[in-house]
Amino acid sequence: MQFHLLLRRYFQILAAGIRVASLFVAAAAGSAETPSQNFHTTDVPNTARLIAQATNHLGSWIWAAQTRDKQTVRLWKSFEVPRDAKVSSAMLWITVDNGYQVYLDGQEIGQGSDWRWLTQSDITLLLKPGKHVLAVSAFNDALAAGLMFGLQIDFANHQTLNIISDSSWRIAPNAVKEWVNQRSAPPEWPSAKVVGVIGQTPWKPWPIGVITGSQVHPVTVSFWQTGWFQIGLLVSCAIAVLACLWLLAQLAMQFKAQRMLHLQRARIARDIHDDLGARLTQLVLQGELIQNELPPESETRGQVDRICESARELANAMDEVVWAVSSRRDTLRDFAAFACRYAQLFLRNTPVRCRLDVEPDLPPAPFDLPIRRNLLLAVKEAISNAAKYSGATELVLRIHRHDGGVRVVVEDNGRGFDMAQATPERNGLTNMAQRMREVGGRFVVNSMRGAGCRVEFTLPLTHVLRRPRWFNRFLDEPVKSGELDQPSATRESVEQPVESQS
Repeated sequence: MQFHLLLRRYFQILAAGIRVASLFVAAAAGSAETPSQNFHTTDVPNTARLIAQATNHLGSWIWAAQTRDKQTVRLWKSFEVPRDAKVSSAMLWITVDNGYQVYLDGQEIGQGSDWRWLTQSDITLLLKPGKHVLAVSAFNDALAAGLMFGLQIDFANHQTLNIISDSSWRIAPNAVKEWVNQRSAPPEWPSAKVVGVIGQTPWKPWPIGVITGSQVHPVTVSFWQTGWFQIGLLVSCAIAVLACLWLLAQLAMQFKAQRMLHLQRARIARDIHDDLGARLTQLVLQGELIQNELPPESETRGQVDRICESARELANAMDEVVWAVSSRRDTLRDFAAFACRYAQLFLRNTPVRCRLDVEPDLPPAPFDLPIRRNLLLAVKEAISNAAKYSGATELVLRIHRHDGGVRVVVEDNGRGFDMAQATPERNGLTNMAQRMREVGGRFVVNSMRGAGCRVEFTLPLTHVLRRPRWFNRFLDEPVKSGELDQPSATRESVEQPVESQS
């Protein structure tokens, strides 16, 4: 009899030693898998205390009505925290044979894969007054299956709310989407079935330890993750896309209108040249024929001669109009060629010698009609003033590229003038300054008595944004005559607007 008692005592001690060794091995394996969790298995008395505390707040093993291998069961439970209550502590314990993911109000707060271990989580920060939803996606690998759950909520007023695993849990069908966010269970969701209690086979011995995780914090949602921001971003992108499409449509319409304008300009230039040019030529020929039939001393012959000369001048003016209207002449190279030809023809019958300084190999860069027209008229005015009033013997016309635009200089060796005594009524420099302002150009006059005159035009090849009229008036406010006074030993230099006497 004593032998049997001793043998029984020996096996009890051996079983206790094996159990403690298994606790150490399981704790080591668990710490390697989840280093962020804290295991209290190295202290056997502390582990026993945690197990006893946890099992006091657990319910029963629950599952679906039928148990199958490789089965996933989705268990759902709702509860409510009183509106006037303040949660001071909320501790959750859970395990599932064989694995699980647990959610609170749609946020995943834990998972596990070994039913022998009970997981403890502090969810105090997640519970606010109002309705809450617990959802567990449980997986059974083989044989028996079950969920063991407990939640103890302590309030500041010393009251307690316990949520345990029992038949009040519902089973969400696998076909239901967003079931973890479901605020209420439809009547067709079946109730969970109690399949065992603590200490019942096959869940024995159980549990072998408690895994205490860190405190679960609410998910922080940045402002760019909120629905209103994403909707606003989508609306902004849609508006930007519509704006881009509108701009593309406007550009397409503008391109089409520009193309039609070029076609119309080419047609008008062709009609002017072919129709009016032929008529003027016929008029000149008829006048010359009449001249030949009249005697040299006839007064009528002199009148006919003046008519023929006017017709020739009109033909030259018409050629200039055709050049300005034709879209095929909208290049810098064509402008330079026309301006040089005009200067030579204009000064041919004057004592002023014309010299040309043109940059070689000027490119056929686009030169907008309003800019080249205003520049041509300004250059003509400068050449005309030099021929009429300067008394010069030589005039230089320079055309060069400058900072993506063009610079034209008309310079003579005439007698010059004193700009301090300039009067706008006797010259056309005011018109030149105005023309340069209209196209965003720059106009500079340098002159001194007995030292000639230099007129410089600098402007872009294409249109620039025009300033508002009130801003133009502010910038172009006439300068008082006293501000133009400079020492007589230096050359006078004034930018637009410039008023100069002829």
